[in-house]
Amino acid sequence: MSAPPALELRGLRTEFPGRGGVVRAVDGVSFRMERGRILGLVGESGSGKSVTGFSIMGLVEPPGRVVGGQVLLEGQDISGLPQPAMRLLRGARVAMVFQDPLMTLNPVLRIGTQMAAAVRAHDRVSRQAALSRARDALAIVGIPSPAERLQAYPHQLSGGMRQRVAIATALLHRPAAIIADEPTTALDVSIQGQILAEVRRLADETGTAFLWITHDLAVVSSLADDVCVMYAGRVVERGPAARVIATPRHPYTGALIGSVPSGHEPGARLPQLAAGAPPRGADGGPDPGCSFHTRCPRAQPDCALPPPDIDFGAGQSALCHHPLETPA
Repeated sequence: MSAPPALELRGLRTEFPGRGGVVRAVDGVSFRMERGRILGLVGESGSGKSVTGFSIMGLVEPPGRVVGGQVLLEGQDISGLPQPAMRLLRGARVAMVFQDPLMTLNPVLRIGTQMAAAVRAHDRVSRQAALSRARDALAIVGIPSPAERLQAYPHQLSGGMRQRVAIATALLHRPAAIIADEPTTALDVSIQGQILAEVRRLADETGTAFLWITHDLAVVSSLADDVCVMYAGRVVERGPAARVIATPRHPYTGALIGSVPSGHEPGARLPQLAAGAPPRGADGGPDPGCSFHTRCPRAQPDCALPPPDIDFGAGQSALCHHPLETPA
């Protein structure tokens, strides 16, 4: 019998109360994260990517709440666990890296103090043993002179170095899965490239599965094994990253790829979608039809009906009535 995936979502739904009723920020999201693989979760701002990550971690703040679906961590359903039980899992079996490392790091404590506390929160070891593990974790993510960095305060490190510390902290207990919420967005391109290379190596060497949340398709193409494209709380396309980027099937995926400047002649006008934004459904969620049809250049009357999930083979599928037939 094969081992269960590191992390699996089945029909996850998360809602927030809004002025016009209930807003379903995550609407039936399902995917699998296999050990040692990186899944890119892509979409524009407001598509539900970060809420998906917070829902997995049990960090959705009231009045928001997870109202349906399952989150399976190594085969165990953790979606209904009370907060005390979730606190035992967070950091040990599943961890999260935020866009701003200062959300993880306390500015008035040394790096070593914070990382040692993270070790001892789950393992009964001496402070010296915890510091040794922290030093080894810093070395794993490519931080030079790790023993010296343990004595530093967060403000004494560069932004890229702080983000490496956050990733090292997430790796302290070798979790089954790490949720990374746009952790390199604020970094310059050269530092971003270094961190992406380290993450790719870590996934291969440690077997930890990464969920890499981003709006940047260039990051997905260079880092991810698989990709899920989100729009208005739903996964509208999924599949191997290289295949989806080379041959997108959902019009929204094609529009995302078409908006990348590097794919066009210098000075050429970039293709644009019709004005608008992802819908904010009320009274139970978005319209049952395709949530993209009001902006889609391929929309037809039947797009007001629930779209089929079409299988294109090789693991690629799209939620669409009128998928693209040729590469964007």
